[in-house]
Amino acid sequence: MPLVAHNDLPTFERLRKEGLIVLPTGRAMHQHIRELHIGLLNMMPDAALAATERQFFRLVGESNPIAQFYVHPFTLPELPRSEKAQAHIDTYYETFDQIQEAGLDALIITGANVVGPELANQPFWEPLIGVIDWAWENVTSTLCSCLATHAVLQFRYGQKRIPQPKKIWGVFPHQVVDSTHPLVGDVNSRFDVPHSRWNAVTREQFSQAGLRVLVESDEIGVHLATSHDGLRFVFFQGHPEYDTVSLLKEYKREVLRFQAGELDAPPPMPDNYLGVRETALLEEYLYRWQKGERELEFPEPLVASRIDNTWHDTAEGVVANWMGLVYQVTHRERKLPFMEGVDPDNPLGLVLY
Repeated sequence: MPLVAHNDLPTFERLRKEGLIVLPTGRAMHQHIRELHIGLLNMMPDAALAATERQFFRLVGESNPIAQFYVHPFTLPELPRSEKAQAHIDTYYETFDQIQEAGLDALIITGANVVGPELANQPFWEPLIGVIDWAWENVTSTLCSCLATHAVLQFRYGQKRIPQPKKIWGVFPHQVVDSTHPLVGDVNSRFDVPHSRWNAVTREQFSQAGLRVLVESDEIGVHLATSHDGLRFVFFQGHPEYDTVSLLKEYKREVLRFQAGELDAPPPMPDNYLGVRETALLEEYLYRWQKGERELEFPEPLVASRIDNTWHDTAEGVVANWMGLVYQVTHRERKLPFMEGVDPDNPLGLVLY
């Protein structure tokens, strides 16, 4: 159940203050509880680097299986970083070489910011393919978030994401469409998921790739799917890891871009996210700013205190189920990812179709 603070990463202390159980290494060594080692390939830009750490560490730490969770963050050196962010990475992150040498039970790959429509032209493309190839052969299960899902669908399954006429941005209702998979066991059959993306992989593309769709939205399509075997790769198109205020902070960044002249018009507000009062506060702020009141403070505290979180409990349940499945089929020796007698093509014994 607990996270283990195996280094001085500030995220551990932040989560401890939130009430999450975080064991120091010395205490963890004296408990006869099995370890699970989870990699976090954090490709998010500098502004979201630490927040993304906390979001995924939190979900893993809230999981139910009786295990000690060692989460190992790493990134790709090809991603441009500020001096401050690089110092954080140099101090607290591991290298991919170290990850490969030690081995992992599971891996999480975050999204990333891209420039231009073509994923194959991004500086992280070839290194990311190297991580994906290694994980396919050496890691029991890899969870891909948003852009990472699009990258794997393109690279491994030949399905390129499709640009959308407008940004899919907000909190959207979803429904479980395959309740037989243990990933969605004991979670609500209907729940919300935040999304923030300009592109989509459609239900038809998931089907053409032979993937198993578990959760989708009538409005914006697939959120959760798995590889054919049900576990080796797990795909999120949304961001269930988001904090309550993540979309508000993203909206604020877009407003600041508009105010700096980088955008021609104010950004739309995220769909299904803000109440009437909060929407009115933001509309009044922009109206007054455009009328010349340039000293106004963005009303983030007033808005943030009234936002409802309608997705975290289900996200916690899905990730807990994922950790439980990894726990069941992962060999104690991490370089041998599947237990003796487990079919690597169908480790969960699912009815495949």
